[in-house]
Amino acid sequence: MRFRHPDGTAVHLGYCSNVHQAEDLDGVLAQLATYAEPVRERLGADRLGIGLWLARDVVSELVVEPSELKRLKGELAARGLETVTLNAFPYAGFHREVVKKDVYLPDWADEARLSHTLDCARVLAALLPDDAERGSVSTLPLAWRTPWPPDRADAARRALDRLTAGLAEIESDTGRRIRVGFEPEPGCVVETTAQAVRELRGLDPERLGVCLDACHLAVQFEEPGAALRRLAEAGLPVVKLQASCAVEAPDPADPATRTALGRFVEPRFLHQTRTPTAAGVRGADDLPDALDGALPTDTGPWRVHFHAPLHADPEPPLRTTADQLSLVLAGLLGGASADCDHIEVETYTWSVLPEPPTDLPGGIAAELAWARDRLTGLGLKEDHQ
Repeated sequence: MRFRHPDGTAVHLGYCSNVHQAEDLDGVLAQLATYAEPVRERLGADRLGIGLWLARDVVSELVVEPSELKRLKGELAARGLETVTLNAFPYAGFHREVVKKDVYLPDWADEARLSHTLDCARVLAALLPDDAERGSVSTLPLAWRTPWPPDRADAARRALDRLTAGLAEIESDTGRRIRVGFEPEPGCVVETTAQAVRELRGLDPERLGVCLDACHLAVQFEEPGAALRRLAEAGLPVVKLQASCAVEAPDPADPATRTALGRFVEPRFLHQTRTPTAAGVRGADDLPDALDGALPTDTGPWRVHFHAPLHADPEPPLRTTADQLSLVLAGLLGGASADCDHIEVETYTWSVLPEPPTDLPGGIAAELAWARDRLTGLGLKEDHQ
């Protein structure tokens, strides 16, 4: 779906396909028919954005096989779908039985990460609609925080210089500009906007910036307005917003709350948990650690890195950080125009919810309808094609 600011600039809204399991091109094409097109139909939209997650083997195939890339582009068009953004954070195996910290590999000190990201940019340049101004690719915030010795940090910085040069070459070859956004995440080298400024300031803002995940921002207890001002003052553009909500436990000492939180413990994904204290935000690397005593229960609420559906509250007494997401949307898009023009609903955790849905297209459509209502409430108009 597309929206227009009062000055006519476009904003693209879609959902991320990392919610679906596929490690080959046939699987990706099946997703479009089984999920994405039905979501579009549920919304009554002429065109729906889908932020593709493509595993490394799929990207490699598309780069060397123009006919397969043409097949993917044709399927998108035939089903009323468009792609302006790719999620290049997970490299492969995102729906294995256990993912946890493996999702951060390879990191930006590894040559494979640079190669994959540039290949994703090449694929996206070919998939972009003719009338899209630019594309975006989101990636991990350099690495998990440990181990991160100086030699690996230096290697990553050199890789970012090569990334900038590679993106410029792609634009020269194709005429399409692709920006890469580094996604701050709890537990990583870059987990807050302040750390993003520290680690990423000075990079080419025409090609590199931040992918802001609203769930991650909330888990770190960052105030949206202050975070957005910090990035703007540092010249770090928000190239993509991942519209997402965290799970919040207002009273983590309450037995009923702990029982409800226990239902969100699952083996596949990492669920970093944070709480505010007088000494600053304190964290546990996974929800089971927090429940086992790694976090205090008397200093404030807990927020859990578990992407919760935007439109639905979890079992009481838990809630979500949808109010924080609304503030992020208002801060980014509440003016006459905005630099951030890609919004991606990224609830990849449907399959590991305490009660997984029986109608996934219906759930995704409801999330997108929630986001659509917020955008129109900010004065943007849906662009019907």
